[in-house]
Parts: sequence; C-alpha cells; structure tokens
Amino acid sequence: MVARETSILLAEDNENDIVMLRRAARNARFTNPISIVNDGEEVIAYLQGDGKYADRRHCPLPGLLLLDLKMPRKNGFEVLQWLREQPQFTDLQVVVLSSSDEIRDINRAYELGANSFLVKPMFFSEFVGMLEALHGYCLRVWQQEDSSLARAPVRAAAVGI
Repeated sequence: MVARETSILLAEDNENDIVMLRRAARNARFTNPISIVNDGEEVIAYLQGDGKYADRRHCPLPGLLLLDLKMPRKNGFEVLQWLREQPQFTDLQVVVLSSSDEIRDINRAYELGANSFLVKPMFFSEFVGMLEALHGYCLRVWQQEDSSLARAPVRAAAVGI
C-alpha cells in the first residue's frame, strides 16, 4: 500500500527541531521513512536526484515535503516557487512547518503553492498531536492517490498548536 511506503522529506536546518520531530513521529506512530536535508539547495538537489541523491533506492522521491521557511542558501519560499514551476512535482504535497505565525508568511506560502501551513509547536506533546493529525491527513491523500482518484490539490488551514 502506498501510504505505508511513501517517504517524507524534511527540510530543516535546526538540529533541535529535527530531533524533536523524529521523537514525536515515533510517538505518533508515523512509520514512513523520513529523509532530512538542511537547506533549500539540498531540497532541490534531492528532488532532482542530483549528486549524492541520485540513488532512488536510498533517496526515494517523497510523497510529502515538510518545509521550513527560514533555511540557509535558499529559503522555503524560494523552494516553493521553484517546486511549483516543475511539472513533475505538481502532485507533491508540501506542508510548511515554520516557527512563524505571521499572516504575511502564511499567505505567501499558500500563494506559492503550499498545501498546508503548520506552526511549530513549543511543547513535545503538542508536536506529537500535530504529527498524529498530519499522519491522518497524509494517509487520506495517499489513499486517494493509490486508488487513482482524480484529485484537486488538498489544502488545509494554518494550524497553531
């Protein structure tokens, strides 16, 4: 089944957030493989299969991109703009996962093609709850894809937990 095998690409440069997300994912029973890149240029290289990301057995194309906005080299907005200009990635679900709750950031992320915008929680238990909800969202999207239903881009409201 696609939902269990679909990989996730996490674009995050903060090591504490990476550790928190991995721990919360385990607690939320989020069993999909998670690959991590630390800046916007690495996101693009990973998705294009460039350099060290060429082996798709070890670096599979993700079904979900968790994208931080404030990253070095290329920020999340630049990645979103590039991504939505690439026809091969029109169906890639992109969830912005940011510490920003500013409405201008939220609006810009949606204008550039984000499917959802989530504000990073401050407490671990809230992080687990957010990932449980995200897991349910992903399972629904991936099951739709797996059953070959025609689908429009899925959008969710900005969530601050």
